[in-house]
Amino acid sequence: MRTRCSVGVASALLMLLAALLTGCQGSASGAGTGAEGRLGGEPTATVTATRASGYGTVFLGVGECSSFGTTSFTEVACTSERAAARVAARHDGTVGDGPLCPGTTDFVLHISEQRPSFDEDGDGAVPQGYACMRSLQPPHPGDPGGGGGPRTIVGDCVYGLGAGKVRETACDGKGEKKPQYKVTTAVRSRSKCPASTALYVQLGGTEPVGCARPV
Repeated sequence: MRTRCSVGVASALLMLLAALLTGCQGSASGAGTGAEGRLGGEPTATVTATRASGYGTVFLGVGECSSFGTTSFTEVACTSERAAARVAARHDGTVGDGPLCPGTTDFVLHISEQRPSFDEDGDGAVPQGYACMRSLQPPHPGDPGGGGGPRTIVGDCVYGLGAGKVRETACDGKGEKKPQYKVTTAVRSRSKCPASTALYVQLGGTEPVGCARPV
């Protein structure tokens, strides 16, 4: 029976034969490592030709998790003790040009374009995009009244900054600024707001006008 690798010259050195046989065993094993990427930098491991579905298939795909971090975030398994937040939505491009994140998103990760100089299967490149994240543990600033998150939604409170601008703050009064208004309704136009409305807040989406009343 022939092995998958053979020596083509009878006079080949024994060391060469051993090296070839070792190479055969390594290629037949099919073993590989997963891929980890960091925002704003090169991936920390080479993407392999065979990858399981779920963690690692797409960098920060929907349902996957990121680690803790202040300047960079690494994709980790959601069962890892390092996991901090889960991807609720994932879009290519920039936040200004792409779809809105879900209303209860806690924060957004901006993903820089990454193109490794070497990639085994041609899909290791990560396009520019953004991931809408939901923390695995409370507090959730994206919840109604939570005082944060990338979007203002019904149930949130705001305070005035002057010049017709407002900023979100916690409705329970525990934030740096006390709430002045609470968004009670989202409608398509100002004319749809109730008569008690004291402030109109820009929300975005299909019902872009928030009707707010004093608190």
